Order: sequence, then C-alpha cells, then structure tokens
Amino acid sequence: MQVLSGPEWRARAEAHAARVDDAVAPHLARRAGQVKHPVHDFLFTYYSQRPAQLRRWHPGFGVALEDADEYAVLKGYDGDPAAVSAAYVGSQRPLLERLHALLSATAARAPQLGCFGLHEWAMVHRSAEHGTRHDWPLRLGQEGTDAVVESHRIGCSHFDAFRFFTPSARPLNTLQPGRDDRPDFEQPGCLHAGMDLYKHAFRLTPMVPSDLVADCFDLARDIRVLDMRAAPYDLTGLGFEPVRIETADGKREYADAQRGFAERGAPLRQRLVEECERLLAVVPAVASAPVGAQNS
Repeated sequence: MQVLSGPEWRARAEAHAARVDDAVAPHLARRAGQVKHPVHDFLFTYYSQRPAQLRRWHPGFGVALEDADEYAVLKGYDGDPAAVSAAYVGSQRPLLERLHALLSATAARAPQLGCFGLHEWAMVHRSAEHGTRHDWPLRLGQEGTDAVVESHRIGCSHFDAFRFFTPSARPLNTLQPGRDDRPDFEQPGCLHAGMDLYKHAFRLTPMVPSDLVADCFDLARDIRVLDMRAAPYDLTGLGFEPVRIETADGKREYADAQRGFAERGAPLRQRLVEECERLLAVVPAVASAPVGAQNS
C-alpha cells in the first residue's frame, strides 16, 4: 500500500481538477445560462458522470491518503489513512468481469473503418415522421438526408447508437446488436466504442486512478467533435466544418480520423483491461465481504 501525505495528494487533486476544468467550467456556465451545445455538452448529458464527480480526484486501489477525512466518507473508502477497501473491490466483481469481457473482446478485433458515421444519419431518417434529435438544421435537407441513408450500406455495431435509429432506419442496418450481446459486436474502430472508454473508466471509479479517467475523457471529447462534424446537421454556426461523408473525399477524411482514434484508444483500452485484471486478483470469486462506508 502506497501512502501519500496530505500535501502530496492535495497537489495531485488540484492538478486533476484544473485539467478537466477546461471542459467542465464552460459546460457549467452554459448550464447556468440554459444554453445547450450539441457537441461539448454530450459527455455531461449522455453519460451519468456528473461534473463534480469528474473533478474529484481518486488515487485508485492500492494508494492510501493521509489527513483525508473527506475521502473516508466516500463510497468505497475505509480506514485511516483513507483508501479504497478490498471489500469494496470484491463487491464490484460482477462489474469488473463484465467490463473485462467486453474490453478484451473489443481489443481482439481489427478496427472496421467503413461505417462513415452513418449512425447519426440513421437517427434522423424520415424525421418528418419520427421527429429530430437536435434543434439544428439538416445540411442536405430531409430528402437529401434520407437519400444518403438509403443509398449506403449501414453497418452499425454499437447498440447504444443503434437503439436511437428511427423505426424506418433500423431494418436498414446490416447488424442487429442487442443490449446483452455487446462483446459479440463492438469493435475498436467504432467512435462510440471509443467514447465509451470514458464510461467504463468512470464506472470503475474510485478503484482506478483519475488520470486514466481523464485520459479517456479527453479521447471521448475529441471523438465527439468528429462524430458531430460527420453528422447530417449544419453546425457551421458553431464553428464546426462538416466532414461530408456523402462524398468520396469526406469518406476518406472520416476513415483517416477514425483510424487515428482507434490507435489512440488502443492503449487506453489495454490499461482498462489491465486494471480489471489487477482488481479481479484482489479477492477470490466467492468473496462476499461487507462493503463498508457507502456515502457518496
């Protein structure tokens, strides 16, 4: 068990908060002014991690904090000096096993780069009938957008994107991923699988160090920009030039960026796999120890 003194861990906590405030502070300002941003607010509205939770630094299992009364009452922590308890890790074994299986299966596949972001287009297919998801105009209008969806092969492998397809677009997808079969479908070239590394990391909080969570957040933030630049919406008023995936040049631009994100995501996915393995080794599968303090 590594032990950090009060000055040591407080300096790290302050540095972490300052790092993520580049995204958190503008989001909170927009929220206070009741202004929505379809790109930069996504990680705070779609995912369940609240800004205050992202700002709070955690050292991860195996590190104890001196003079840390404020941590002693947090979920998963126990003892003096305060540290994430083995009992809490044991209670999270089902989550650790599920994430390890999903992340390992995804990492074992080669990136597929032929989807061209059509999931966002399928979410507004025939939106005159089904309604739109964002209050932004469609670049090509409704007829042009529908024509792109209907003239392309759609192969979305990510359930949490596929589930937002309009009813008319769902049968057009060559894959039919479900809620319970993610390890059978997810692949590392998928933008949503890359963004979800942030979700997996914060679900492992406080067992994993916050630098890993922040690294995954940074990746997800950059991916979201490409996701919406390639979407059917006209976001030029927000300063986002479109990636015109309906053209050959746009497809090449998208695939090149997608490949880059897959390469950036690979070591983060591996770190999460290794964290799951490290934590699973803490307690045997049959462990059912009490968790201790559960106040958040």
